[in-house]
Amino acid sequence: MPASPSTARALNDRLALRLLQQEGPLTAAQLKKLTGLSRPTVADLVERLREAGLVEVVGEAGAERRGPNARLYGIVADRAHLAALDVRTRGVAMAVADLLGNTLAEATLPVDGDTDADTAAEQAAALLERIAREAGPAPLHSVGIGAPGLIDPVTGELRDTTGLPAWHRRLVRVLQERLPATVLVENETNLAAVAEHRSGAARDRDTFVLFWLGHGIGAAVMLDGALRRGASGGAGEIGFLPVPGAVGVPSALNCDGGFHSLVGSTPVCELAAAHGIVVPPGTAGGEKEPGAASAVRAALAGEGRHEAFLDVLAERLALGAAAIASVLDPGCVVLAGEVGHAGGDALAARVEERLATMSPLRTEVRAGRLGGAAVLRGALLAAREAAQDDLFGPSAQGTPGRSGA
Repeated sequence: MPASPSTARALNDRLALRLLQQEGPLTAAQLKKLTGLSRPTVADLVERLREAGLVEVVGEAGAERRGPNARLYGIVADRAHLAALDVRTRGVAMAVADLLGNTLAEATLPVDGDTDADTAAEQAAALLERIAREAGPAPLHSVGIGAPGLIDPVTGELRDTTGLPAWHRRLVRVLQERLPATVLVENETNLAAVAEHRSGAARDRDTFVLFWLGHGIGAAVMLDGALRRGASGGAGEIGFLPVPGAVGVPSALNCDGGFHSLVGSTPVCELAAAHGIVVPPGTAGGEKEPGAASAVRAALAGEGRHEAFLDVLAERLALGAAAIASVLDPGCVVLAGEVGHAGGDALAARVEERLATMSPLRTEVRAGRLGGAAVLRGALLAAREAAQDDLFGPSAQGTPGRSGA
């Protein structure tokens, strides 16, 4: 049954808006080519979108061309603002951006371990409100939050997870209460995978597994372009993965003895020290960069017994990758987070070489391109998708985040 005229117009408008957001300003002729629509149809939709305040003329396409056919149309980026938060154990980073993802204001807030949950949450919320005002008068439409821990797949809430600060869950509730905006929360590793898929190391891959290697570790599973969270939201909890070489086995409450005990920041720093690689003071437990990332950078610069250190680290990472490959056969593993970014192509190549000896399944290993910024970028993408669906009409694709209840 053919779509009604109103439905067809809505679909055409949505397609044009998505192209303008992804490709940047376009002329009517370029929109005609990209959409396959007729010239009159494109002219009608452009006029509708201008009248609705969604697009505007932002320039002309080349000095040699003048007049209506050369007009460049772009999204009205300041129609609404978006916010993104990267919530870590010892603090939170945040940014406010326009609808095109241009950062307008940003800030960080360290949170001391002795700060109570209510105080930490209120301080973070107040800081976000302040930078939202600094960003300009446009309303804050959506807030994307990336946090460690499990997200309940039914309610979208951040679950109470052993070992994580209580202020994480409190912050989500405070923001929902104080802000006239949609608040979405997603596991940080899942958001990193979305960011690497959109603009990082996995742009040409719809199926891959991302290893987040930072202070802690985790994984995100992307199959056919969609995140797979698991029945309880725990897909990718590879810190608990039993692997050879670990001492003992993990328990339901503690990942000691699991994969984390081989490639978490602390064991990697210990491995580095055993190979004569000195981790700079203050980085082993710091919030900005894990000590493991500093150790990998030093090894790649030739410090200590760097070849032996990198070989052992690659062996350890390959153990986890082989276990994942044997179950999912993703074809690609991305080493992301600060450590994966620090190791770059050199570490990824070592892991891929070692993995090839453990698994019969051909698996490419790539270095993440976005480093620690991937979570914040993924949170911004989640917020932008939510705003698009509300401001521009229903999307045919799911968003990378969910709204907390």
